[in-house]
Formats: sequence, structure tokens, C-alpha cells
Amino acid sequence: MSNNEKIASFIGKKALRLTSLLIIVCFASFMLIQYSPIDPVRAYIGEMPVTAEHKAKLEAYWGVNTPPQEKFLNWAGDILKGDFGTSLIYRTPVIDVIEERFTASLILMGISWLLSGILGFALGIIAGANQGTWVDKAIKTYCYALAAAPTFWLALLLLIVFSVYLGWFPIGLSVPIGVTADNVTFFDWLKRLILPAITLSLLDIAKITMFTREKLIEVLSSDYVLFAKARGEKGLDLILRHGVRNVALPAITLQFLGFSELFGGTVLVEQVFSYPGIGQTAVSAGLKSDVPLLLGIVIFSTLFVFFGNLIADIIYEFIDPRIKQQEALV
Repeated sequence: MSNNEKIASFIGKKALRLTSLLIIVCFASFMLIQYSPIDPVRAYIGEMPVTAEHKAKLEAYWGVNTPPQEKFLNWAGDILKGDFGTSLIYRTPVIDVIEERFTASLILMGISWLLSGILGFALGIIAGANQGTWVDKAIKTYCYALAAAPTFWLALLLLIVFSVYLGWFPIGLSVPIGVTADNVTFFDWLKRLILPAITLSLLDIAKITMFTREKLIEVLSSDYVLFAKARGEKGLDLILRHGVRNVALPAITLQFLGFSELFGGTVLVEQVFSYPGIGQTAVSAGLKSDVPLLLGIVIFSTLFVFFGNLIADIIYEFIDPRIKQQEALV
């Protein structure tokens, strides 16, 4: 099979998989909400007094008496046209709310993703190169402790220590109280982003550290490294030339595969730090029965995780097929 045919086959399979995934996720999410106690009419009215006639019009608008299958087809048709509906909480188009909140979350997740990747990889290399020493044991203990710590507990701990007692960082929100997002300075924005980003990155460090450590130990015990040692190579030069080069790509791939965990951690961290991102918006949409917004977030979070996995698959298939071959052998 030529390279062009291989690429075309890969794109076709992924497009088919994305389409089927979106159909299943949309249908399952819609039906779960449909048969849940969530009442969009009650959520829209809130505490406002309305006449019976007005309520009947709202029920007709939301399709309260319409069969679920017909409601799903109508909603899916609007989604295909790019109409995600209007948010009941923000009274603005859902797509605008998601664009604003997802942008804030992407900045938070991007910084955390880079921090956890760089620190985790560095710690993994140090632990693997010093296998069995106190340095290796200290890093492993640190990783086990982080892996066992719940996200919300770690976030609360850092918030109490660094914001409440030490006062080094603001307690929450992405902008100071009384200041609009357009008028916030870069320093204020950065200061309020640091603690949530550190919390989120700490959670992923353990995974990438332990993976890198195991891979480096495996590489250092391989025949070609033993041959390099026989030729006189040793120390940092040996690690950099043969260890880091062979371990880096699998570690990057693992980072991309962790997009779903990153998104899940973001929901909890944003909730603890009152960070106005997509995670906090999803919780608010669920608690306040904002069905259009909740379904829109489900679709975009599915796309986010899918494209993270897609990047990892591209690395598997085209950049370093040895990773896939090694997994197949295992």
C-alpha cells in the first residue's frame, strides 16, 4: 500500500469513527437528559410568575409533549445547521458561551499539559537513570502520593495553604471582583491562573514520570546500550544520546492520550478555584437544568478528547510505528 493510500485509509477510518462516536454520544446524552428529572420549562421560568397560556407556549416551544425520537431528530437537525440553541443561564447563543469558556479552559489545560509533560519527563529520566538509589525511591514515593490524592483534595489543600494562609495568590476567579474581563491586566490574569494550572499539572506528573522511568530502564538494559557502554560511552552523554531520544516520543504520545483525564481534572479544579472555564460552566448547566448548554458542552468535550487521541494515533501510525509494533508484541 502506497503512502497516499495509507493516509487516505487512515483519514477515512477516523472520519467514520468520529461520525459514529458523535451520533452515539449525542443520542445517549439527549435520551439521558430526556428521561431525567430536568425540566427545561421550569428552568427557563425560574421564580417568575407566568400565566397558563404563556406556560403552554413555552411547553410547545420546548416540545414537552413531543415524542423523544422526534425531539432528538429536530435537535440534531439544528446542530447540523450550526444552531446549538440558546443558553437558559446566560440568555445568549450556546456557541458563544462555549467559545468564551472553552478558550479560558484551553489556556489553563495547555499550560498544565506542558508543565506536567516537561516536569514529569524530567523526573522520569532522573529516576530511571538513578534506578534503585534514594533519588529514585524519593521520586517514586512522590508519584505514588500524587496518584493516590483526589483532585479536589489537592486543589483545596493548595488553595488553603497558598491563598488563605500565605496570601500569595487570589482565592478564586479569573479577574478581580468589579473588573470586567476586557479591563483585566495581564499580571492579574496570570496571577489568578498560576495556582489552578499548578494543581492540574501536579495530577498528571505522576503518570508521565512513572512511564518515562520504566521506558528508560528498559532502554538502558537493551543490547545496543550495552554495546555503547562497551565502547566507553557513559554518564549523561549515554542517557541523552540513547535514553532520551528513544523515550521522548512514547512519552509525548502518552500525554496526548491523557486528554480525557485532563478534561476531567479541569472540571474539578475550575470548581474549587471558581475559574470561569468550560468545567465550571458544565457543572452550572447541570445544576440549573440548562439543557442546550449541557448538550453543547458534551459535543465539544467529545471532540476535544477525540482529537487528542487522534494526535496520538498519528504518532503511532506515521511518526514512530515502532510504538504500535511494541504494543502488539506485548
